[in-house]
Amino acid sequence: MGATGYLGRLRGCVGHDLLLVPAVAACIRDAQGRILLLRRSEGVNLWGFPGGAIEPGEGAEQALKREVYEEVGLRIEPVTLIGVYSSPEYAFAYPNGDQVQPVTSLFECRVLGGKLEADMQEVIEARYYSAEDPLPPMRPCCVAKARDAFSFHGRAFFR
Repeated sequence: MGATGYLGRLRGCVGHDLLLVPAVAACIRDAQGRILLLRRSEGVNLWGFPGGAIEPGEGAEQALKREVYEEVGLRIEPVTLIGVYSSPEYAFAYPNGDQVQPVTSLFECRVLGGKLEADMQEVIEARYYSAEDPLPPMRPCCVAKARDAFSFHGRAFFR
């Protein structure tokens, strides 16, 4: 899936060069404390947290609510910051060659309503995982987020 909107316009100027991308991610837990992970449709069979890029004119909260609703149909509110993930070691390239270094803020979120259902465009599967479950295939930044989500005790991580 190619970049659209704001990132698509930037890509038209810079090609596949590395871009810093401000993003948000939601840590959504079920009643047993398991975290929601999503399998993306971008052709690389990787899982991650609900979320995505912050668009111009949006704040982090607005982007988080929009992304989660678009991807899995849940209405949420962020409760607290779990961590910020910006290390150059988390940079990657999409299958089309677009290089990104995400600067992602991961928020603990509360579900307000909606029905959990993958949109089948960006997301093809949604499942809750416990700390004891083996994690599915994920990029290194998502592995760090998952570990931090399971060990979070109120103090934000900066990675």
